[in-house]
Amino acid sequence: MLSYFTLACIAILYVLFDVNYFLRIAFTIGYGRLFQSKKKIFEKTTIYGICLSMDVDIFLKHMNNARYLRELDFARFHYYDRSGIYGEIAKKGGGAVQGASSTRYRRAIPIFTPYKVTTQLIYWDDRNFYLEHEFISLSDNFVRAVVLSKQSVTGLKVPVPEIIEKVEQGARRPELTKELRLWLDSMEESSLRYKKSREDAKAK
Repeated sequence: MLSYFTLACIAILYVLFDVNYFLRIAFTIGYGRLFQSKKKIFEKTTIYGICLSMDVDIFLKHMNNARYLRELDFARFHYYDRSGIYGEIAKKGGGAVQGASSTRYRRAIPIFTPYKVTTQLIYWDDRNFYLEHEFISLSDNFVRAVVLSKQSVTGLKVPVPEIIEKVEQGARRPELTKELRLWLDSMEESSLRYKKSREDAKAK
């Protein structure tokens, strides 16, 4: 039987931290290492989930927007571990953070609906990886949401192409798709707008 002290510690952890988040990450990576094979960098990886009562919006009917982004954390960690990309980044003392994302919701994921999230590397530049994710309901194989994700590498002196070459020799960067190019252009426009705002503020 759990002691009162143990119960109190567990309660404090749940108050101070999102314990389920860390448990899910550990389970996702652990399950992948135990039961799934390594993947080539361009192969899709897949994790599974179900829309539960804690995932729904205020109307209690379908998954809320924040949960999509949360699920992408697990999908990215799974992809990075199965492909070996993050391991190579970590060897060189670096890390990776979410730099930006663009989500297109095509159809809601209803409560108690099982789904999968696929992840695929679609492009990279000197400092960033670009991933595409799809939320697919298992009952009808319909793509419920599509997400573009920019992963920025931090703390490294070597460029991303060098990391890719270490993980998979001879891998060639895919062509930039029109969809991704337009998204990159929009981010550049946003960056220029805020840069101009800072410059105008300094000039006053």
